[in-house]
Amino acid sequence: MASNLVSYLMQFLTPDVIARLAAALGLDTDKVQRGVTAAVPAVLAGLASVATQPGGAQKVADAARQQSGVLDNLAGLLSGGGQSPLMQSGSQLLSSLVGGNTSGALANAIGSYSGLGQNAGGSLLGMLAPLVLGGIARNAGGDLSANAIAGLLAGQKDNIAAAMPSGLRDMLAGTGLLDSLGGAARAATAAGSEAAARTTSSATSAARTTAATATTAARSSNWLYWLLAALVLLAILYYLFGRPTQRTAEQTPPAPETPAQTETQPAQPQTPAPAETQPQPAQPQTPAPTETQTQTQPATPAAPSLTVAGVDIGKQVTDTMAELQTTLNGVTDAATAQAALPKLQTASDTFDKVGGMLGQLSAEQKAMLSGMVKPGMTSLNSLFDKVLAIPGVSDVLKPAIDTLKAKMAMLAP
Repeated sequence: MASNLVSYLMQFLTPDVIARLAAALGLDTDKVQRGVTAAVPAVLAGLASVATQPGGAQKVADAARQQSGVLDNLAGLLSGGGQSPLMQSGSQLLSSLVGGNTSGALANAIGSYSGLGQNAGGSLLGMLAPLVLGGIARNAGGDLSANAIAGLLAGQKDNIAAAMPSGLRDMLAGTGLLDSLGGAARAATAAGSEAAARTTSSATSAARTTAATATTAARSSNWLYWLLAALVLLAILYYLFGRPTQRTAEQTPPAPETPAQTETQPAQPQTPAPAETQPQPAQPQTPAPTETQTQTQPATPAAPSLTVAGVDIGKQVTDTMAELQTTLNGVTDAATAQAALPKLQTASDTFDKVGGMLGQLSAEQKAMLSGMVKPGMTSLNSLFDKVLAIPGVSDVLKPAIDTLKAKMAMLAP
């Protein structure tokens, strides 16, 4: 039996299989990928809820027995006209297990979350329900009794809750589909709320830092202005009160010694020295340093902001990708992988929120966001492959990692 049923099922839903599903339904591949990532844990949650009801575990066991060979013939069912019968039988089977109203609510939630719409969401669920039941049959280890199926689904509630996107979890809150997950669903929701609180705190701290920097710069600018003004005033005072004394000393003539000197004194007004120093009042032009200050003050135009509704989503994305790298570098075995799972879910929730804001970004802002995400995706994809190659880790982290890959790809098309 696989330690993580969600991860086990996602191994069969390869990019090729998802492309075939999209082609069979005539839908966008990226939206189908997003829908599959959400639908698999949602269907499992619904079946787990049915298994807790009187006689429900036997109904799920019987349905799983009927679909036990689906995964062996998956390629054939998705080609050669086999898609329509699979979808119809899957829709009827899911409706009979969880109820028509609940099945409709699930289709509506999957359609809204993925962007496919309710009808396409229902069609996708019809294709996936037999695959999920076939996976349950394989993991039961040949024991398809009611008790075995109930035990299997109860033991997977933590993995199911961790794999379910928070946005979808909110949509299904009132349907009863999540009742069987109990505390696991609440813990996953709390982790998402904690991530949102951290994001808000970071944004508030950044705003305070920016305001403090601006205030300090303004104070520095005012101080420099008054210093320059004081220097100019000192220069003027020096000119008015220091220089005239010097000129008086220069102009004082020696005492006359002979009458001849007295006769030549009328020519003294032509003495050029004092006249040449007279134009010096032009010195008040020394405030030239203020021109330097004026030239340095205009700031370089800032790059277009990625802030939406007061949240810097560019910083959110880069911080989240950096935290992902730190978390994944700490994974060395199945135990550390299990400990890292809530942090991967928190990152997934953050990408959900950013994806929900894409419609508010301009084309230029979307290009900037893509330019931030793509370099990080390259290094993260290598790290994903490295971590999944560790024995026992793939069963724990692969569903969460597949979900993260799909969500990052949506941010950097």
